[in-house]
Amino acid sequence: MKNTFGSSVSITIFGESHGAAIGAVLDGLAAGIPVDEEFIASQMDLRKAVGKISTARHEADKVKILSGVFNGRTTGTPITFMIENQDQHSRDYGELAYKARPGHADFTAQMKYHGFQDFRGGGHFSGRITAGIVAAGAVAISALKNKGIHIGTHILTCGGISDRSFSDLTSDIEKLSTAEFAVLDDSVRQTMTARIEAAAAEGDSVGGRLETAVIGFPAGVGEPWFDTLESVLSHMLFSIPAVKGVEFGDGFELADMVGSKANDAYRKNSDSVETVTNHNGGILGGISSGMPIIIRTAIKPTPSIYKGQQTVDMRDMSNTELVIKGRHDPAIIHRARVVVDSAAALVLCDQLALRYGTDWFMQ
Repeated sequence: MKNTFGSSVSITIFGESHGAAIGAVLDGLAAGIPVDEEFIASQMDLRKAVGKISTARHEADKVKILSGVFNGRTTGTPITFMIENQDQHSRDYGELAYKARPGHADFTAQMKYHGFQDFRGGGHFSGRITAGIVAAGAVAISALKNKGIHIGTHILTCGGISDRSFSDLTSDIEKLSTAEFAVLDDSVRQTMTARIEAAAAEGDSVGGRLETAVIGFPAGVGEPWFDTLESVLSHMLFSIPAVKGVEFGDGFELADMVGSKANDAYRKNSDSVETVTNHNGGILGGISSGMPIIIRTAIKPTPSIYKGQQTVDMRDMSNTELVIKGRHDPAIIHRARVVVDSAAALVLCDQLALRYGTDWFMQ
């Protein structure tokens, strides 16, 4: 099981949904970078369950920094973030030791770990583990901001309802930085939340798409072929539970364009070269172009639903039925967006350190 991601700046995740604690270790970040614990707490709040559109499991998610920070700055050694689990109801999962929940990793985990895996709440496969990514990602986001690089993600679609796309990137990203429910068009917030609540009332769930923008990222970062900036970002983003698709720029829509429309024409503006359009999402040949990096991420509906479903009893591989109990999200897209921000920030810090050296963040 590989739980570490990154080459120069790396993150290692640990823990299980119903274990004593979860967390992450962030290694390779330069010494002297400010660590704002209030900002970390605010990022954790963006991931928390809220109201009828989220699970009734409410964790405090207070982050304890056990190492790597002294007098409010990184020391250059591994930073360990620990988050205690305090509101787990393991009794809700007794039946699930043998009955595979459709849409979850129960069956695949059984095939790989032969029954020794912690099945409670999804164990190490749970979206709960992303809390450690958000804690570590908050430090990465701060490091990027200090270099003039900003990230923002909004809910582009949810349950078939659409938000507007990015317009003024600077102001849009600033708006999203503190938004509890991250949409750019305030008029769709109530419609989306009502759609999530309606799915919950039916014992069902909904998914959607997130759209992420990165501004201020320099040109010339990334590699051709096997470690392209797109492939490394995609690798990390596909590691987030429920992510089933990633595209850059116009993504799959490019397949239906002609070259004269898909190409991004270059122009010299003051002291920089920019493109008139950004159909390719700020990356060409696997390397950043200096234009905004645009990413869209598909989030599937939460697999834990309260409707009866067909499954298999893994003790004898017989057909059976299952009705899931416990506390579950009717949608996770509004909680996942800060995870996407955090995951992207970690990758970008790693890529920048590989290009310019770790101490670039201190300059």
